[in-house]
Amino acid sequence: MSDERKQPIDREKYRRTARNFTDKNQTSEESDNRFEFTRSREEQREFGTDNDVPENKDVHPENGRDDSVTSEYSGHQRRNPDSGGGFKSFLMPLIAGIIGALLVLGAYMLFTGSGDDAEDDSAQTGGETASEVDSNQDLSEVKEQLQEENSDKVITDVTAAVQKAKPAVVSVINMQRIQSVIPGINSSSEEAEEAGSGSGVIYKTEGDRAYVITNHHVVEGAEEIKINLESGDSVDAELVGTDIWTDLAVLSIPSDVVETTIEFGESSNLLVGEPAIAIGSPLGEIFSGSVSQGIISGLDRSVPVDLDGDGSTDWEASVLQTDAAINPGNSGGALIDANGRLIGINSMKIGIASVEGIGFAIPVDEVKQVAAQLEENGEVSRPFLGITLQDLLTVASSPVYDQLQLPEDVKGGVIISGVQENSPAAQAGLQALDVITHLDGEKINNMVELRQHLYYAKSSGEEMTIDFYRNGEQQSVTVVLE
Repeated sequence: MSDERKQPIDREKYRRTARNFTDKNQTSEESDNRFEFTRSREEQREFGTDNDVPENKDVHPENGRDDSVTSEYSGHQRRNPDSGGGFKSFLMPLIAGIIGALLVLGAYMLFTGSGDDAEDDSAQTGGETASEVDSNQDLSEVKEQLQEENSDKVITDVTAAVQKAKPAVVSVINMQRIQSVIPGINSSSEEAEEAGSGSGVIYKTEGDRAYVITNHHVVEGAEEIKINLESGDSVDAELVGTDIWTDLAVLSIPSDVVETTIEFGESSNLLVGEPAIAIGSPLGEIFSGSVSQGIISGLDRSVPVDLDGDGSTDWEASVLQTDAAINPGNSGGALIDANGRLIGINSMKIGIASVEGIGFAIPVDEVKQVAAQLEENGEVSRPFLGITLQDLLTVASSPVYDQLQLPEDVKGGVIISGVQENSPAAQAGLQALDVITHLDGEKINNMVELRQHLYYAKSSGEEMTIDFYRNGEQQSVTVVLE
């Protein structure tokens, strides 16, 4: 691995992230202490530092303080006022010093063991906790390997599934140049800073590149993207492609830093009640690799999505429902089955205070199709009609509705608010204020249904029949989609 790619994770980032979650009523000292254990543990894991021994503090043996040993190291020597000096005064301190040194050496050997044995034990311990698991192994093989290497630990099927998939789950850092918030000053920082973070999954290696799937909203607006691997390495990522409608994005990183890729499952074969395990980085990289367990709560759920923030539904995502805990930062992470195979990409949750345990993941069958197109084209190819839309229901009580002169039995549809020049819609003669009610004979009640029919039922180059009302009269045209 080159030095340019292998960049240590910013230790200060852990401190900043930890302080974000402290109680606002606490003092700064109390806030730091609250997360001190977490920070020290993460620093030790990432940087190899030893935080078990505080600085400027005495370290005593387990059986209590040994005054003789302490006095030797504290530099105090007792003098007998009745002694006359000479050879005796010289010999006694020397003997005491030798005895003290032997006591110190004996205590060290007793509590730490010999140097060679300690190194051997350390190597064995490191081997047990850092076992390498191949994601292509069967779960039984993974479990057997873990049991052999961790004989003093309880290894369950869930443990094996997590250890199989976890090395392929990464943290995704969205880097942007922050704009000045001072009124009248239009400037931005020279270097990109962290603007947000999420999770991702390494699913493929090809040549010198490896590919990571994540959410579109995790990398949206990013000027630079960094990937933090489970090993602690941090590498720059390139954006291969992104798709706002499915909320998926593909990134690429150097393949020489990748230890394993995740195994794909099949979301079409899932049953409600099956185990589901979420892996990701909730609340930032300080909690990277967090695991939560639940079940598949529902299949083929349709969740309304507002993509442009105008308060109206632009799309309905078809997702898996799970009660495995999904929190901010889990987005883009893995939802795996009991065999450690990827069954979904965690995407969103219902964040209402009165609601618990309702999270959603993009089914892996759709993930595979979208990822393939993003790798090849950088975008998902969809049929193009060339119109801007508005739901009929949004103008039901406005003067615009009266201008449409619709029959009373027309309760749903989509108003064309604009037609792009030289588009298939323009060539077919569609105009602004036409109200679309049917596509290929299928009733259309709103924009979501129109987009779903267009994107899922049609392909570029195909013909599509459009039934619509113009000035109260029903008409029909056929368009050739691009």
